[in-house]
Amino acid sequence: MNTSPIMDVSYFPGCSLATTAKENDHSLRELCRRIGVNLVELDDWNCCGSSSAYAVDHDLALGLAARNLFMASPDRPLLVACPNCIIRLRLAHQELSRNELMRYRFEKKWDKPYNRDLKILHFFELMENRIPEYMGKEVSEKLKQLKFVPYYGCMLNRPNTLRNEKNYKGLMEKILTGLGAQALDWSFASQCCGTFLSVARPELVTSIVNRMMDDAAKTGADCIITACAMCHMNLEVRCTLKQPVPVLHFSEILSLAFDVESHNNWFSRHLVDPRPVLKSRALI
Repeated sequence: MNTSPIMDVSYFPGCSLATTAKENDHSLRELCRRIGVNLVELDDWNCCGSSSAYAVDHDLALGLAARNLFMASPDRPLLVACPNCIIRLRLAHQELSRNELMRYRFEKKWDKPYNRDLKILHFFELMENRIPEYMGKEVSEKLKQLKFVPYYGCMLNRPNTLRNEKNYKGLMEKILTGLGAQALDWSFASQCCGTFLSVARPELVTSIVNRMMDDAAKTGADCIITACAMCHMNLEVRCTLKQPVPVLHFSEILSLAFDVESHNNWFSRHLVDPRPVLKSRALI
């Protein structure tokens, strides 16, 4: 298998991967080690502002996102895994690049020049460019018995000002089928999971999630593979079906394909234990 030199990348975990989705963070870090990517976590990073801050105070939200961008090293790309975080960081980057007065305000605040050339790299983009180089024969059939449905959620849909950016839908199917898994068709690949309504209207989110879980089961899927930590949490927390379909982060299933052995450290965090299904498919 062909491999590229070690790639140094700044890393912004974001709040979800540092708290409720630590298994996403752990598997992502392990996977990156296997494919020659050195993650350098931003020192003292803060919340990107998420949807909550933007709904209340645009300047506050911009400041939260901008602080992370100013801390990023100018000599390497900034990797982000959360779909919401990357939207917020890219919107802030776009606004600071276009608005000279706003840029000057933050440059004065943090006493350093702003890097307009900073590349904000989505986890999917890294996988698209890096994984194929590591797809040797020992990896290409690793997921051979696994049937899955891909769940991208709605956050990969770009706001109007980012409409020309790639949304990477279809990437999970492309990579995972290349590793031997079978992607199944279903109706909810881009369905909103209810996101923050999980707190305000949990009964509404439960209804949405149960329909999705029921449909995934009817397709014959062994698991649902997610692109978003918030979606993953809602699928596990709000489902009330007796036999929910296991849910896996994209980074977790890729780590299995690359024989990362520390999977029990994160599978034990799942509310719907995926290990029985994975054992039945000889994946662990």
